[in-house]
Amino acid sequence: MNPYLTLGTTALLVLLIALLGAVWLLRRRQAQRGASLRGLLDLADRLEADLKTCRSGLQQAHAVMSLNPDLPAASEQDAQHAIDAGLRGLLQQRLWIRDRSPQASQRELDEAAASMRSTRDRLQPLLQALTQAQSDLNSAMREHIRRDSDT
Repeated sequence: MNPYLTLGTTALLVLLIALLGAVWLLRRRQAQRGASLRGLLDLADRLEADLKTCRSGLQQAHAVMSLNPDLPAASEQDAQHAIDAGLRGLLQQRLWIRDRSPQASQRELDEAAASMRSTRDRLQPLLQALTQAQSDLNSAMREHIRRDSDT
């Protein structure tokens, strides 16, 4: 067999394997990037739902506690401003995802996701406390109504 043919065939085979490896790595990175973007959008949706749940719970709690729910207390306004600021921050994140994610590095996508996870992690205990406070407040109101109806 011709040594040049063997060498050429071997070189072609090596190039083909390298090309297939490069294609595989590229597809793997694209799949990872797609998964990161989907995860980032999912986190944004969950964070938005958490913030809206928090807003709704606070509105319900203040309505129950307030003598006149049409006149919000200062603490209600402060809580509302904090939630609105969170929603504005989330909107900025969504705009970043829309505008910058196509050019963002994988590290930047991972950092954005970590930031959203951190925000959700900080919000979860507050949501749990709000749910417990709402439950306690509802129980207290039922007890108060029951006592008023007994007299």
